[in-house]
Amino acid sequence: MKTRIIVDSDANNELDDQHAIAYVLLNHDRFDVEGITVNRTFEGGSIRQHAEEAERVVRLCGMSPAVHVYEGATGDFEKIRSTVNQPSFDGEAAVNFIIGRAKASGKGKLVILAIGKLTNVGLALCKEPSIAPNLRIVWLGTNYPDSGEYNFENDRPVANYMLGLDVQFEIATVRYGKSSGTAAVQASVDEIRTHMRGKGPRIPEPVSGRHGGEFSCFGDYSISLFEHVKEMTRSLYDMAAAAIVKNPGWAHHTLIAAPRFEEGRWVDQPDNPRKVIIWEDFDTAGIMHDFYQTFDR
Repeated sequence: MKTRIIVDSDANNELDDQHAIAYVLLNHDRFDVEGITVNRTFEGGSIRQHAEEAERVVRLCGMSPAVHVYEGATGDFEKIRSTVNQPSFDGEAAVNFIIGRAKASGKGKLVILAIGKLTNVGLALCKEPSIAPNLRIVWLGTNYPDSGEYNFENDRPVANYMLGLDVQFEIATVRYGKSSGTAAVQASVDEIRTHMRGKGPRIPEPVSGRHGGEFSCFGDYSISLFEHVKEMTRSLYDMAAAAIVKNPGWAHHTLIAAPRFEEGRWVDQPDNPRKVIIWEDFDTAGIMHDFYQTFDR
């Protein structure tokens, strides 16, 4: 049975979001992608730029117009939450799409693969709490138990909000500089050049790249993205989070009492009846092998 999934992304940031979106889109036999939602994050440009980058990946994967991209929140949760029942509010297209697909009939829970800040997801649950039993949220975020991390810092309050809700919530940890989080799932520029050149479906009309050039498949665009970052090796955090939805055996998961972030640090709450899943110790070799195989197919 295919997994119903929405990818919620800040697609215009560097390169890991794009690779996660492409990986999910091209795993046709495992995922039924119901849509892609985007949000605006620090230094990532406008919400339209995030949407345009997601749309670029969809086209390069040969999935346009079947998979649509919906613009989401530009601001943060606390500023928007009081407006969600108004006729128009910041992020309404993405939020209303999430609510609509969560209410739609289908086998199994709708997975929200959140690979940016949690604002769109939090607003959807704030506006329509009844969808909570229908969702499984897998979030790429936090350095838990340490502080920091980009997605988390973009909207701290919504993370605490989600940790307090009765909804299936899983955290794929990042843990910069450590071997136990998604930061350890890495690819070098040379590896990408070797494995990705010419890979993926070829589309009839080339797509202009974010940094220039024309591309007819995602594999060649992947090389361009890696070369532009100008790092010898780059973590594919978001793709690793997508991979564990496909195969939970590629990481270790632990059910814990939901913590809370207060005064700049995580506070464990061992007596908290609210439980969440923490994912760590990712199988880099297994994940990267499947990533390349996905494009070989």
